[in-house]
Amino acid sequence: MLCPMNNHGASFIKEDPWRIFRIMAEFVDSFETLSRVSPAVTVFGSARMPRRSPYYHAAVTLGKELAKQNLAVITGGGPGIMEAANKGAAAANGKSVGLNIELPHEQKGNPYANVPIHFHYFFARKVCFAKYSVAFIFMPGGFGTLDEFFEISTLVQTERIPKFPLILFGKKFWTGILRWMQSQMQEQNRFISPDDLKQYTLTDDPQEALRVILEYLRRVGPPERVAMAFS
Repeated sequence: MLCPMNNHGASFIKEDPWRIFRIMAEFVDSFETLSRVSPAVTVFGSARMPRRSPYYHAAVTLGKELAKQNLAVITGGGPGIMEAANKGAAAANGKSVGLNIELPHEQKGNPYANVPIHFHYFFARKVCFAKYSVAFIFMPGGFGTLDEFFEISTLVQTERIPKFPLILFGKKFWTGILRWMQSQMQEQNRFISPDDLKQYTLTDDPQEALRVILEYLRRVGPPERVAMAFS
């Protein structure tokens, strides 16, 4: 005997198939736009970073220097570090991509993203960060930055994406979590291997970050080919 459909089942039939179409539309629109953007570097970091912060100014420099190398700069499209990196890329007449997400607080699109893309779903946005980047720079940030840090690290560890440069910018901010990962995750519990911690470059120097990315691209070949490695 069939049980009466509960409210959850009725809600699925009414809403979820249409939600699937919205998800598909976000992927189609973003893939179409980003496929026309040159190989990119994603810069992650806090939306709350004040403009007077040295990290803000460093992100402007990074965005500008990456654009000078014909590398698009991708950010989450919001204020703080995202605004700074987009600002630098736009100042150098580069492609400044902002993958903005609809949030009730904090997240407002910054005016420096000359390739703006809007998302409703976090997971669709995160796919685009990974799919179209050949390197990742993690500036200081909060839960969102750490979420992106561990997700990209997992993709590299599990070989879902190549061993792209993973640059942790801000020694004072990142040293503590690296020590914890080494002592708790690697040495005491063997949850990760020593090689997993060798994938990071820790720096306070925008030029060192740029050098690591350019050396990687010279080693692996044309950026266009590297950018197609995500599947």
